[in-house]
Amino acid sequence: MSEKEQAKENTEETVKQAEETAADQPQEETASDQQETASSDQEAEGTHQFGEAETDDRIALLEKELVEEKNKYLRLYAEFENFRRRTAKERLELIGSATADLMKEILPVVDDFERAIQSNEKIEDISAVKEGFSLLHSKMVRLLGNKGLKAIESKGENFDAELHEAIAQVPAEKKEDKGKIIDEVEKGYKLNDKIIRHPKVVVGT
Repeated sequence: MSEKEQAKENTEETVKQAEETAADQPQEETASDQQETASSDQEAEGTHQFGEAETDDRIALLEKELVEEKNKYLRLYAEFENFRRRTAKERLELIGSATADLMKEILPVVDDFERAIQSNEKIEDISAVKEGFSLLHSKMVRLLGNKGLKAIESKGENFDAELHEAIAQVPAEKKEDKGKIIDEVEKGYKLNDKIIRHPKVVVGT
């Protein structure tokens, strides 16, 4: 074989080997790509499963917190209801106690009235009867005054629509009496500076 033929044969063999190498290379890369794709799919599936587990845990935690808050609300509501009932009961007991104390202090005055009525059946001196009623009235006023009751002095004062209740108007005899209270038909009272009954008055015009 000549050198020329030998060189040609070597060249053909080299080309053939290059083609075989080129043919095998894509198959190796394709297998690697498939392996990488499978690995990515597994990672994605694992991430998805991890995400679902994390979501379930979060839901369970929220449900637990909801139950705790609900129980806390129910406890607070029950405590408030107990407090409200207890306060209402104490208020009623306090009012009842205050009323009972007042009644006990009024009873002696009632006894005095009964004794005065019995005495008046035999007394012929009218001045003694008047004095007895005056004493009883003073005793009652003093007792109620100790409890915070105070009469509102109205006669001769300027008319005040927020304080007085005008039931009539009459012509004033004097110019300076216009707008003033000429007469008091029913006395008004304050209890601890709070008006419990407005005085009914006659106003000069």
